[in-house]
Amino acid sequence: MVEKSLYFPILGFSNVGHHQLKSNYQYTNMDIENYIDSLTDIEKKHSPKNLFLTGDESLLFQKRRVSVVGSRNATQEGLRRAQIVSKALVKHDIIVVSGLALGIDTMAHKTAIAFGGSTIAVLGTPLNKAYPRQNSDLLELIKEKHLAVSQFPEGYPALPKNFPIRNRTMALISDATIIIEAGEKSGTRHQGWEALRLGREVYLLENVANDPSLTWAKEMMDYGAQSLSRENIDMMLNDIPYLTSKYQDAF
Repeated sequence: MVEKSLYFPILGFSNVGHHQLKSNYQYTNMDIENYIDSLTDIEKKHSPKNLFLTGDESLLFQKRRVSVVGSRNATQEGLRRAQIVSKALVKHDIIVVSGLALGIDTMAHKTAIAFGGSTIAVLGTPLNKAYPRQNSDLLELIKEKHLAVSQFPEGYPALPKNFPIRNRTMALISDATIIIEAGEKSGTRHQGWEALRLGREVYLLENVANDPSLTWAKEMMDYGAQSLSRENIDMMLNDIPYLTSKYQDAF
């Protein structure tokens, strides 16, 4: 699998990135050069300067994409909920985005693949390095059949600060974020705040939304996050807008 690079320092894509994408995919409704111009001012402000892609780049430009995120040290109940939510996303023809971490992320990717959907892994490491290492095979499968994305070039160290930065990019390429399970100090909360800052929908599973020990959950609800439950999930997923798809659907 060949790694490809997009460079978008706010103003636009490089000629190299444009050429590489055009040579592999034919986009009928929008020229790739207009992609960055279609971002809002706040999206441009929060977009990374470099974005490296391996896999099916068309997943970055079609359908709706929803991030499924949560604790690395997930409970069995949390894993079950991640599976239910990811399966529902596939049912609604929504691409499942996550960060390849242990726990909720791993379950989200694996469920999307198992049920015939598509998934995007947004990494906090270069594309040639899986973190955690035990997800190396999963990463290779995603790079071969789906899409892996990173803003970190080969050789860049895996630093703790990479992962909140990664969450910003994950929020940027997603139409919504669903938080499955997270503690009071979980890094997952960064994803929710970045999504809200970008004007994206944020959904907290009702076990998170109703947990009195989570101060950030109440704050997010005050800023527009919504509670997601078994009863309302189909309605909520139907209503997620096409914010990030860079061409219009053909009817």
